[in-house]
Amino acid sequence: MQDQLKELAIALYDIGAVKFGEFITKVGLKTPVYFDLRVMIAFPQIMSKLSKALWQLSNTQIDTTQLCGVPYTALPLATLISTEYNIPMLIKRKEAKNYGTKKLIEGNFKSGDHCIIIEDVITSGSSVLETVNALKEEGLIVTEVLVVIDREQGGRKNLEDKGIKVRSLYDVTLLMNYLLDYGKVTQEIVKDVASYLKSCQTSFASLTENVVNKRLETPFSIRANQTKNAVAFKLFQLMEAKQSTLCLAADLTKTNSILELIELAGPHIVILKIHVDIIEDFSSNFVKRLKELAKENEFLIMEDRKFADIGNTVLLQYKKGIYKIAEWADIITVHPVAGPAIIDGLQSALNGITEPRAIFLVAEMSAKNALTTGDYVQKALSISKESDMVIGLVCQSNIISDLGMLQLTPGVKLYNNCDNLGQQYNTPESVVNSGADVAVVGRGIIEATDQLATVLEYKKQLWTAYKKRLLR
Repeated sequence: MQDQLKELAIALYDIGAVKFGEFITKVGLKTPVYFDLRVMIAFPQIMSKLSKALWQLSNTQIDTTQLCGVPYTALPLATLISTEYNIPMLIKRKEAKNYGTKKLIEGNFKSGDHCIIIEDVITSGSSVLETVNALKEEGLIVTEVLVVIDREQGGRKNLEDKGIKVRSLYDVTLLMNYLLDYGKVTQEIVKDVASYLKSCQTSFASLTENVVNKRLETPFSIRANQTKNAVAFKLFQLMEAKQSTLCLAADLTKTNSILELIELAGPHIVILKIHVDIIEDFSSNFVKRLKELAKENEFLIMEDRKFADIGNTVLLQYKKGIYKIAEWADIITVHPVAGPAIIDGLQSALNGITEPRAIFLVAEMSAKNALTTGDYVQKALSISKESDMVIGLVCQSNIISDLGMLQLTPGVKLYNNCDNLGQQYNTPESVVNSGADVAVVGRGIIEATDQLATVLEYKKQLWTAYKKRLLR
């Protein structure tokens, strides 16, 4: 077995599956050594030998009834093991499909089946754990993962703390020793890698915390350059220029009332949010004046439509009808309940629209006992990554790690309370500390005796909380 492992180690190096230099791993860590086992699909003999060696690690005392390769690099290895040893195979999708059976796990299985996971490389073990959790939700038993390379950065401990036994062909130290013996690397490279491994360990908790905190501790001026959407770029710039993160929810039913409120608050807000379908005297003249005020006072217009239907329907709702929302709203809100196809429908509605447009996906709601929890939130986060039109999430908690994405949080008042219809409110400081980049304030301003003074107070408290957040 040792001779076989040495031979495979050299082969992996020769085909470029092991690289040295300066790289960034999937979990955002800098590394002097990088493993790219995807190249093995161009070398079937090496891939075949690797899969056979990997299967020799399995615990033959366990009655294995299923295999599951972590997508995507490990899938060819799992497939070869499945066909060679006649063991049924499962595939975990990156996300549940939004048509047909809507399965996340594909294959022929039953609750109680024992499944072994196949993985190419583990760093923190997060990808393996995601697969384990998905399989367990289907009633499968998972206690073991077979890994080609353990990067020795905490992944083994993280998984074994969760009850998953890790069996690997190589750890980095062993692999480096093999390469050194055959003159593929120098002693200096071996020492550099060893030093790196010692100083750079991961855990699920610290990894998540560090990535998310990076967003909270990064100024808007820097984050602006991380977005791929022109509307988001403009919003970041507006927030810096106006020293405001205030979104005014003008949820009023008369156009004159909305316009009067805008003329008062416009210089101090970055987004104006309306519900166009509650306006009783809507007209094209109102839209014209709304756009004029937005240009004069430098704020973006958001129609809080919360689109939530199939692709063709949302296309028509966005582009057609009496409102023609796509023609004037910089930003819209969308429920991801219909799956990724809803984004496709909305994008299709923009044919002929020359101005940039953007979406906030509603991942969490501020209503008491809302159903937007758990797996729904994670799937909303996943969908948000599929289109540059999505610039952020409407949510109550700090779940975004992407510097270019924004968190929009509704339900903000100067004092914590709750209305009699289940709307829960939090203070400006608390929502900013919970990740909010933009805070939505409606009735707290609309119902105030001195609306301008109240606008200025919200603006001040929100900006002060943001500046404090950068220093944490």
